[in-house]
Amino acid sequence: MQGQRWMRWAAAVLSAGLLELPFPLAGPMPPWRSVFAWFGLAPLIWAVLRASEDEDRPLRRSFLVAYLCGVLWYMGNCYWIYATMEIHGGLPPVVSALLLVMFSLVLGGYFGLFGLGLAVVRRRFGIGWALAAAPFLWVAQELVGARITSVPWDQLGYSQVDNARLTLLAPWTGVYGISFVLVAVNALFVGSWMGRFGYRGQNLRGMAKGIAFGLIIGTLFAGTLRTTRDKAPTSATAVLVQPNLDVTADNDWNGPDWDTHIAQFTKLAGEECKTYIAGIPQTGASNGEIQCPPWPTHPDLVAWPEAPAPFIQPDAKFQKAAAQVAQSVQSPLVVGGIGTEWVGGDEGWHNYNSAMLFRADGSFQGRYDKIHLVPFGEYIPFKDLLTFAHKLTGRVSSFSRGTDRMVFRIPDQKGTLHRYGFLICYEAVFADEVREFAKNGAEVLVNLSDDGWYGDTSAPWQHLNMARMRAIENRRWLLRDTNNGVTAAIDPYGRVRQSIPRHAVDALPAQYGFRDDVTFYTQHGDVFGWLCALSAIAIVGWSATKLVTH
Repeated sequence: MQGQRWMRWAAAVLSAGLLELPFPLAGPMPPWRSVFAWFGLAPLIWAVLRASEDEDRPLRRSFLVAYLCGVLWYMGNCYWIYATMEIHGGLPPVVSALLLVMFSLVLGGYFGLFGLGLAVVRRRFGIGWALAAAPFLWVAQELVGARITSVPWDQLGYSQVDNARLTLLAPWTGVYGISFVLVAVNALFVGSWMGRFGYRGQNLRGMAKGIAFGLIIGTLFAGTLRTTRDKAPTSATAVLVQPNLDVTADNDWNGPDWDTHIAQFTKLAGEECKTYIAGIPQTGASNGEIQCPPWPTHPDLVAWPEAPAPFIQPDAKFQKAAAQVAQSVQSPLVVGGIGTEWVGGDEGWHNYNSAMLFRADGSFQGRYDKIHLVPFGEYIPFKDLLTFAHKLTGRVSSFSRGTDRMVFRIPDQKGTLHRYGFLICYEAVFADEVREFAKNGAEVLVNLSDDGWYGDTSAPWQHLNMARMRAIENRRWLLRDTNNGVTAAIDPYGRVRQSIPRHAVDALPAQYGFRDDVTFYTQHGDVFGWLCALSAIAIVGWSATKLVTH
């Protein structure tokens, strides 16, 4: 037994490596790599179950085996934190590396909790019950991670965003239902290896393997067949401006710089008739072209993303420029910038990361203030306690939180009012929050984002895939306007229908449509996730009680 313990640690490391593969690594992920999610977790489940058989501290060993896998996975999946902190945050390499390690050490604990729960059930009820509980336990830890530490980054279900068959679950269960299926198949693999389904016969092991392979091949094949069947008609156009501004450069735009940037903004806002990529950039997708009719046309919306630009709401110069852009293209304009509000007293002015909306005549219509801020990026949590953080994160902004997931009514070119929901950058990864826009009546979602902080890492592509899942869950078109990519039009089935190259000053002539139907997930949120969490608590609690009484 002692001599075999190294195999458990090796299996945990193997799982961490396999689970990196079904997610973007440095560019867009080829859909075929999603297959690794179907068996990548199996070595870890096997290692935890074997560790739980030890007589010497089995629960602690199971936790540590899973914890190791989690720490390694987060360090690999979120390696971009290092580059973001060093290159764009201005932190020393040692400090940047330390932040990545600390981040991984904290979030790796969720994997550890999964392993601990699995071991508790295994110790009391055996391998069969533990394998049956695995998908419930996994979804529970994903939900807890999303709610407590607010980092639902690359949950396992996102790996299947290109699987049109499996993503049929998303409008009902959110991404958690997809994670559930994947972990169930991983557990089925482990059961076939260990020959423990209440019996030990070879016939049962062969049957289990056959079912597992059948589920994988059938689901993947069916998902591939469905990729072109669902129609998503378009009835409107938007111009999504991609300014490609350097996030580390001075953004004061003094003197002629202001005139130059605004002239470029105005020019890009009018580029409704041009070519685009008919798919995801860097995948070999063919080009398409918007063929405009011979009479003048005007987009239904022009968008400027979250970007390092001196766009501050009360600034008269900004208001004049925004009005001129809107009037020049005769279209409503949404601009990512800084909203302000006088609170008075000791607090004075509050600044917000905002999406500011202007009517086609240039008048100000309103703004949405970002609610879910990025810790250590847009604010410093517990800043009275973490006083050292001010020195480490000198470029961090100090924004206040918004309070209302507003939906705006914007007329199309025929005068028909449609409802828009604007979400800003990091908010796109929070499924239960994004659905509130659709629940409040939004017929289309617009995501203003600055992914320039990530550079050429995996993060922009991971962010894109999570935004695609939001479109699927709510069955809404999602227009993603970014500072330097990936700027794209995503249909209600998560397909990137149009995009433009990254790292280019450009504009995407996005075609989209409106939907007002409400999915189960939009209406009820993470019901499935909570049911899994409650089931996990019940079975682990019951198992722990039985262990104590025996």
